[in-house]
Amino acid sequence: MPINIPAKLPAAEILTGEGIFVMTDERASSQDIRPLKICILNIMPTKIVTETQLLRLLGNSPIQVEIVLLRPCGHESRNTSETHLEQFYKTFDEVRSERFDGMIITGAPVELMDFDEVDYWSELVEIMEWTKTNVYSTLHICWGAQAALYYHYGIEKIELKQKMFGVFEHYLENNSFQLTRGFDEVFYAPHSRHTGIDEAAVEANPKLEIVSRSDDAGIYIIYAKKGRQIFVTGHSKYDVDTLKKEYDRDVGRGLPINVPYNYYPDDDPNRTPVVRWRSHANLLFSNWLNYYVYQDTPFDLGQLVKAE
Repeated sequence: MPINIPAKLPAAEILTGEGIFVMTDERASSQDIRPLKICILNIMPTKIVTETQLLRLLGNSPIQVEIVLLRPCGHESRNTSETHLEQFYKTFDEVRSERFDGMIITGAPVELMDFDEVDYWSELVEIMEWTKTNVYSTLHICWGAQAALYYHYGIEKIELKQKMFGVFEHYLENNSFQLTRGFDEVFYAPHSRHTGIDEAAVEANPKLEIVSRSDDAGIYIIYAKKGRQIFVTGHSKYDVDTLKKEYDRDVGRGLPINVPYNYYPDDDPNRTPVVRWRSHANLLFSNWLNYYVYQDTPFDLGQLVKAE
């Protein structure tokens, strides 16, 4: 989908160079159509990298998408300039009266903290409750998925014995969902996390449906409320070098870290990583936009009803 973003957003130049259809505010205003309104709550520290990764996956289709970038107002970002945040991001207070076709809640490197120890947890709880009435479909990623499963369904997160780190093989547990239409029987996705979810609690909850899992990485995609809530435990949005940067960072700090699984040829960090997840990442996001946002959301967002 052509994504409507500010012309000066760093992602605009990067994605245009990659051939992604980016539409500036000026051109979008000349088209007499209602774009899909997508809000991205970006709680990653490297906001410019994350917004570029997500916008890359949301782009390149004939339907116009209007993007609103959101940040927690009670959290000070140490990796993104205040100028960038002030220019391109809104706070929840600025959008709480609005309604959106879709929303993405990203992960954050806070998984080893208790939820209520995270400095923006109370604001995130308010936002997650607000999505039930003001967003048609919400896609939660990694820690964002763990946080939402805990808030909405009481599913606890569990600390892993060692970091889940690499590119893992996944399969469809239920192939009836349009979310994974076109997926191969076996596909790959990156994971980078120190915690997992209580899978027995997910399996026991009749309101949650498991779409996909991995024998090594566990449950990958969970579906609820007829697609109004979707939870993805991995990072299909990752760039080819994201795991490499994480690995090199931890090695440089002298931290214990394994070579990311199934990432480097012959597990040799001196060789160029192999991308195995790009096509399914694009399918996942395009299917979400098409089947759970574009085709189901009411034309008049004022008619949006609470997700039950």
